[in-house]
Amino acid sequence: MTQTHVDLILDRIYANEQAYADQIFLTQPVGGGRVTDYTWAQTMDQARRMAAHLKSMGLPRAARIAILSKNCAHFFMAELAIWMAGYTTVAIFPTEQADTVKFVLEHSEASLLFVGKLDEWHKQASGVPDALPRIAFPLAPVNSYDKWDDITARTEPLAGELAREPTDLAMIIYTSGSTGQPKGAMHSFERISAAVEGIVQNFVVNLGADKKHRMISYLPLAHVFERAFVECTAFMHGQLHIFFTESLDSFVQDLQRARPTVFISVPRLWLKFQLGVFAKMPAGKLNILLSIPVLGGVVKKKVLAGLGLDQVEMAGSGSAPLPPELIRWYRRLGLNLVEGYAMTEDFAYSHCQTKDKNEPGTVGPPYPGVQVRISPEGEVLIKSPGQLIGYYKRPDLDAQSFTADGFFKTGDLGSQMPDGQLKITGRLKEQFKTSKGKYVAPAPIENRLNAHPMIELSMVSGSGFEKAYALVVLSEQLRPRMHLDNVRAEVEAELTGLLDQVNKHIADYEQLKMLVVAKEAWSIENGCLTPTMKIKRSRIEFSVQHDVENWYGKQKSSVIWA
Repeated sequence: MTQTHVDLILDRIYANEQAYADQIFLTQPVGGGRVTDYTWAQTMDQARRMAAHLKSMGLPRAARIAILSKNCAHFFMAELAIWMAGYTTVAIFPTEQADTVKFVLEHSEASLLFVGKLDEWHKQASGVPDALPRIAFPLAPVNSYDKWDDITARTEPLAGELAREPTDLAMIIYTSGSTGQPKGAMHSFERISAAVEGIVQNFVVNLGADKKHRMISYLPLAHVFERAFVECTAFMHGQLHIFFTESLDSFVQDLQRARPTVFISVPRLWLKFQLGVFAKMPAGKLNILLSIPVLGGVVKKKVLAGLGLDQVEMAGSGSAPLPPELIRWYRRLGLNLVEGYAMTEDFAYSHCQTKDKNEPGTVGPPYPGVQVRISPEGEVLIKSPGQLIGYYKRPDLDAQSFTADGFFKTGDLGSQMPDGQLKITGRLKEQFKTSKGKYVAPAPIENRLNAHPMIELSMVSGSGFEKAYALVVLSEQLRPRMHLDNVRAEVEAELTGLLDQVNKHIADYEQLKMLVVAKEAWSIENGCLTPTMKIKRSRIEFSVQHDVENWYGKQKSSVIWA
């Protein structure tokens, strides 16, 4: 693929090291409400010392070095060290089980593992081969491994500006995958640099040049969305101050500390934020207040301040579809929320809404340099400057994943509007056929259901039955009150009305027979969500396979309690 020339990311990092030496780059909570700040100079000093240590270990040329950690300052430092030492990063989701940790380490032939902030290390440690060397970040669980601080204290920093070839592998990103074994997408320095340069230019267009911004890093860094839009963008932009979170429980305080000016999230969290607002003020009352002149402006500021988002100049959502009604709700509050679309395979550089092309329900036009077309089957095909160079050790997947002229087959169904905005209508593989022989695309129907304040998540299914059904997870605020008869009756009445409303707006062959209320919430821990909070359809469908016939047999009610 032809690349327009951009500086490689490491070159830009070295320039930022000089230009912003004394500027705070990373802010890491260390417990008890305390934080440690790292300037650009301090960050690079730590990374250079670790890079020198890695080079002294005699690792194989182009060795893969793994990181298993929640987001933290030392993840950034470790990636920088790996790159400067001449190696390739392999990041593992911090929530993965031991068997997946083992698979990724063995499949990538990792030569070393950085162990960082983790909640379940006691369950994951068995997946690490005994002979694999390990280095512990300062915030790692108690361990006997060589410590980061000890190594950097005794090691002189790597001098100079060690360059990498454009075609060198910068990282292998293993997809979390909603089905099957993870796949390793290989990304070279020239391609991640091209993608991130495009993202940085988008920042400049929307927010202006030479202005310092604050971001909070909390979505998994092992995922391409956070890696590209937060870490690598910060590496190339230079004028971003990155804050990290201490824990899930402290997230609100961490957000208030950061007061981000740029904030990205995933649909489930945007929905949870909204439900949190509704728990304090019913949606109807809030709508009335927002419509009152002057007072409405005060209420908007108060709601956003309560979320810690009152300083946000640009907010983004990705990873899964966002209900259009939710985008409109946030924009009504005054939050500049835009939706984008991309994937691991194009290093998150594909589509994003702009100031003048931001229709809710679309993901905006393609980024500069991105080519897109729709196949005869309705599949979105993408050729991006950030495109992967292939799947690690999987030439069979490479052959399946690209068209003859080099477009990546996304697996997503979509259509283009006349002005170039892209509308995603579902996943090719998620479509299922009812007994009437008609195909149903779940995503648009789920979007309608997820927009309701009582629903946190939903899954539309029903292959082989006359009509589809939807399994729904109630909101976090409602679930503890389901033992109360009056609350349950209210929920049932509300969901009955929702079912009627949704069915009125979709084709007759897509209409739902019933809504089934799930027994328990879906989570990463119980295997029903990926680390980026997308639902694992096959896992959820498998868990209810013996109940579905019984649900269809209950003819009297359109709302069923699983």
